[in-house]
Amino acid sequence: MDGGQDDEDRLDRAFAALADPARRAIVARLSRGAASVGELAEPFAMTLQAVSKHIAVLEAAGLVTRSRDGRRRPVHLEAAALERLTAWIDRYRLEAERRFRDLDALLAEERTRP
Repeated sequence: MDGGQDDEDRLDRAFAALADPARRAIVARLSRGAASVGELAEPFAMTLQAVSKHIAVLEAAGLVTRSRDGRRRPVHLEAAALERLTAWIDRYRLEAERRFRDLDALLAEERTRP
């Protein structure tokens, strides 16, 4: 498998992981700092086991990692993974913006014609 396909697979896993609202909420919470599974579970009406499964999906997608801090296993957001997603989105956003500018220029030109 080539590097391009690996990148595509990583993007697919990350976007699939973020398709779930609970996982997006977990990522949003982790953007403020590391947290335990129990802390991440607090706002949800689901079991710790269910939250752990969501974290496992995020971990498999490369969006979060876990570390060991004594008896705690805090979950951390992987900022680099989010930067890769943002870069991918920006590439297409910038192209779309360029096309809109071109269209605006064409329409402005049409309006000035007699």
